[in-house]
Amino acid sequence: MVAETSAQKTKPSVGDYLRNNIREYGLLVALVVIMLFFQIVTNGVLFRPVNITNLILQNSFIVIMALGMLLIIVAGHIDLSVGSIVAFTGGLSAIMLVKWGIHYSIVVPLCLILGGLVGAAQGYWVAYQKIPAFIVTLAGMLVFRGLTYLILQNRPIGPFPKDFQSLSTGFVPDFLYFLNPMPDTIANFFALVVVVALVALAIYYGFRDRRENEKHGTENEPFAFFAAQMAIIAAVAIFLGYQLATYKGFPNVLIVMGLLIALYTFVTTRSTVGRRIYAMGGNEKAAKLSGINTERLTFYTFINMGVLAALAGMIIAARLNSATPKAGVGFELDVIAACFIGGASASGGVGKITGAVIGALIMGVMNNGMSIMGLGIDYQQLVKGLVLLAAVFFDVYNKNKG
Repeated sequence: MVAETSAQKTKPSVGDYLRNNIREYGLLVALVVIMLFFQIVTNGVLFRPVNITNLILQNSFIVIMALGMLLIIVAGHIDLSVGSIVAFTGGLSAIMLVKWGIHYSIVVPLCLILGGLVGAAQGYWVAYQKIPAFIVTLAGMLVFRGLTYLILQNRPIGPFPKDFQSLSTGFVPDFLYFLNPMPDTIANFFALVVVVALVALAIYYGFRDRRENEKHGTENEPFAFFAAQMAIIAAVAIFLGYQLATYKGFPNVLIVMGLLIALYTFVTTRSTVGRRIYAMGGNEKAAKLSGINTERLTFYTFINMGVLAALAGMIIAARLNSATPKAGVGFELDVIAACFIGGASASGGVGKITGAVIGALIMGVMNNGMSIMGLGIDYQQLVKGLVLLAAVFFDVYNKNKG
């Protein structure tokens, strides 16, 4: 009887497992439902290869900034200045490239360093002078927007060299074109092979992790649920990979975004720094008493956000082929909303990279779908606001229920 009870505890039913992980899987289900809804109401336009590529190009910078914003929110802070930093660094890159003629290989790292310095300037006041991040970054939003108008003299600057544009508009070449069995259908066979290989790798690591959990007595998700999850993820990934392969393949920015997601997933789940950020966000006083330098950690999270905002600024400038004073207006709201929709807690200490990415995709799919439907910006803002409110309510409701 005791052994049976123990087995039941280590092997929960699918229903129990879903109830215990409703936040994580509910979000994924919401994304799938939203995508299917817009696929139907747009008469199949949403999943067309060109539109999938546009979705990636239009939302890559939101995903990239959401990675940094999640760390700031988990740490218990907020950053309202990211939209202005996007415009400021985009403007600086335009001046260096177009007016000063500096090579893009020098401009890109320089702008990333400048973004880090901007983040450090704000992080100093938050971390060491204990001024609330809301006030500091609100001031930063105004200051860097004003500086953008000054350096651009209230007019756009462009066009950019082709090499710099490829950061956002370029595609990974088809290295396996000579193996392409359907050259008239598949434009980039390399993209399809990579997607299939990644799916196989994900399944292998999924089974390996289950074996490791069983070996160490850690609870596993029900096998039926695991198998269904792997099958759905594999089917969706291969379908999207095939759609991209029939167009031009992987956009360069997708590779950048994928590498950053992998890096930040590792940092938040496997590194000491990641664990310390979560500990600080959960209880700063306890973290400080345990020996964590909370001031330095906060300082670093703002530097990180500045670097990612600078990267996003260059991606946007490269995509538009010009830097404009109004670039990035309202982006801070989309980035913050992506994190909260993705399950981050407004009180800090809670949030996952996968959640922030899914939250950003939900925002992106809604923006794209509503634009295809011809809905005006007024209705789009209304819908996004209601979705954000519902996500935060869901978070608070689950906390109170628990």
